Amino acid sequence: MVPSSGQKSIGALVSRLVADARAVVTAEITLYRAKSVSWLAQAKTIAIFGVTALILVNAAIIALLVGLILTIQTLVGPGWATAIVVLGTLVIAGLLGWLASGRVSKLLAGDAAR
Repeated sequence: MVPSSGQKSIGALVSRLVADARAVVTAEITLYRAKSVSWLAQAKTIAIFGVTALILVNAAIIALLVGLILTIQTLVGPGWATAIVVLGTLVIAGLLGWLASGRVSKLLAGDAAR
């Protein structure tokens, strides 16, 4: 059957289909690229806020420990006050590390069971 003037050949239709598919793929890639850039910009802002908060918390904890040393030194002297605060801080850090280690072990054991 010979295509009439209103009909297109199969080759032309396939060619158009391929061109449309390429256009759709290009549009999807552009969309996901734009979404990724937006997500990365938001992640960067969140990271900046989070790191700033951690730095301020660290500074506050240091100020608290210095204040504790200054308060205790009137009772036991500066050397002992420093030793007491440092040892107390190390005990708390050790406890938190031990708790974290236990949770990591449970997490890894759960992954191994899967």
